Amino acid sequence: MAPLPLVILFAPVLGALIILCLPSERTALIRRVSVAVMGVSLAGAVAALATYETARGGYQHEVFIPWIATLGIGFHLGVDGISAVLVLLHALCAFTGVLISYAIKQRVKEYYVFYLLLITGVFGVFLSLDLFFFYLFYEMAVIPMYPLIGIWGSDVKEGGLVRFTKEYAAMKLTIYLTLGAVVALVGLLWLYVSSDVRTFDLPALQQAFASGPLAPPLQRWIAPLLIIGFGVIAPLWPLHSWSPIGHAAAPSAVSMLHAGVLMKLGSFAIIRLVIGLLPEGAAMWMPWLATLCVMNILYGGFVAMAQKDLKLIIGYSSSSHMGYVLLGIACLTPLGLDGAVLLMFAHGLMTALAFALVGHVYDETHSRYLPDLGGLAHQLPFIATCGVMAAMASSGLPGFGNFASELLVFVGAWDVYPIQTVCGVFGVVITAVYMLRLVRGTFFGAAKPAFTHVHDAVSPLARLPYVVLIAALLWIGCWPKPVVQIIDASARPLLERTSPGDLRQYARPPEEAR
Repeated sequence: MAPLPLVILFAPVLGALIILCLPSERTALIRRVSVAVMGVSLAGAVAALATYETARGGYQHEVFIPWIATLGIGFHLGVDGISAVLVLLHALCAFTGVLISYAIKQRVKEYYVFYLLLITGVFGVFLSLDLFFFYLFYEMAVIPMYPLIGIWGSDVKEGGLVRFTKEYAAMKLTIYLTLGAVVALVGLLWLYVSSDVRTFDLPALQQAFASGPLAPPLQRWIAPLLIIGFGVIAPLWPLHSWSPIGHAAAPSAVSMLHAGVLMKLGSFAIIRLVIGLLPEGAAMWMPWLATLCVMNILYGGFVAMAQKDLKLIIGYSSSSHMGYVLLGIACLTPLGLDGAVLLMFAHGLMTALAFALVGHVYDETHSRYLPDLGGLAHQLPFIATCGVMAAMASSGLPGFGNFASELLVFVGAWDVYPIQTVCGVFGVVITAVYMLRLVRGTFFGAAKPAFTHVHDAVSPLARLPYVVLIAALLWIGCWPKPVVQIIDASARPLLERTSPGDLRQYARPPEEAR
């Protein structure tokens, strides 16, 4: 039996290769192949999380294939408690995204090839334990976004006027993410040449830096390069403006991955590289990150309130919610970091659900302009019910994963950044305002004669992606303890190197540790 990381990573690659060999007119078979391979990856992700041993911690399910020994590069895969949770998040979003992609009718073969390559790139980032392949897969995750938006996306219109074109959105996204990647690459190469071991292997670097860390001044120069470079995709204010328009112009399934998973790559890189390898640099720059992320929360929330395009509302909402993730990371406390990773998982599910619902509304009504909609619950009772649940999850209603994770972030941040925490709590109120406005303006009110032709999701296959995402949100909201324990098994060792003295107050009770 192949190791789980290889199964998870190469199932979509195999699917893309099979699709390349199929005739373009065999669209039904192309869709079935895509669903099948993503089902395999999802099963592998579930198995990787379920079999992760929290008592042992560290990296598990490792695969190592030497490649360029003289440069210290090897194909090294594996998961820790943090990446195992995010791999499952990506598998859920990708599997449901493939089902939502049934709405694609043009150039289906090419679409699925690019989509599966995007999925592979994100899996590679979460699974890579070698910095060379970490960066390679990071770029691989960014590149397919340009054709996916530029070819299969749509222009964003308001009141019949084009606000911006899909080509503009694709180009802006690519430029921002590429420039950020270049800044991050400078930091990674500086980290490599500054290391005595001269290797890209992440566990080897962590072991070397544990016994002989980089000089604090050097850490303080490298850390901001990595924070800014990867913070672009987070998206960290004020480098966020590419993100909402990318959401709005992308096809629904691509928006699901963009907001659900792609935005999490930046936060994951900051955790993995800055906190994991540069503790002195993290300690110096995290207060600045905590200040900037307040702008994410408040600015993103206020701008979302002013939007009238459904996707732009969700897009700016995603930028706002990622501020909570960055706040949890900046705390450098176990509760904060556990909450940040759990929120990445919960927010990814919620925002994937929201974009899938908006996609269905747009496919049926051919409009995302809020003033033109209304009363759709009469024709779309299932979609409207899911829309209300997505709005409640986004607003932090107890019972959904967002509530549990945001609570952990706020509790973890209170002692460290009380002012930022108060701003974050106010951001929850802002979220409730624009999400309730979105639900009311889209689904409630009198039925409109123009929408009598629209159809609900009625078949089990059409309802499956929504049911899967909602079930996962409720599971993580009602019973977060198993996932939090898995996250904590990896988060705590990272923080012990940054602020070991501060962790005594967060020591686990003996019975929980066992």
